Amino acid sequence: MSQDYQPETMTRAQAEQLPGTVLLDFGANWCSICNAARAHVEAALAEHPQVRHIRIEDGKGRPLGREFGVKLWPSLFLLRDGQVQAQLVRPESTEAVRAALAAALPGSPAA
Repeated sequence: MSQDYQPETMTRAQAEQLPGTVLLDFGANWCSICNAARAHVEAALAEHPQVRHIRIEDGKGRPLGREFGVKLWPSLFLLRDGQVQAQLVRPESTEAVRAALAAALPGSPAA
């Protein structure tokens, strides 16, 4: 499941067209905080294989992160059918990621 952050390849409008539950994970491959959070994100996602996980390399001149208001890495945005359901910045535990996932999955109170 481990993958590197990839250069952005979508616009905000395209992100909002993604069906189902999607985790947008903004960060950078060289970011030590991103690398530390990776295990928490992957552990929580292992329990929800239906969630699509997209790691997006963020940085100067990258508009998608700015459109989502990213200021710190990693920043996680959970979308359900294109709508932001939960946001998490610099997760320090698997439980924090689980809680954000729970808020975004169908059947949650936000549904």
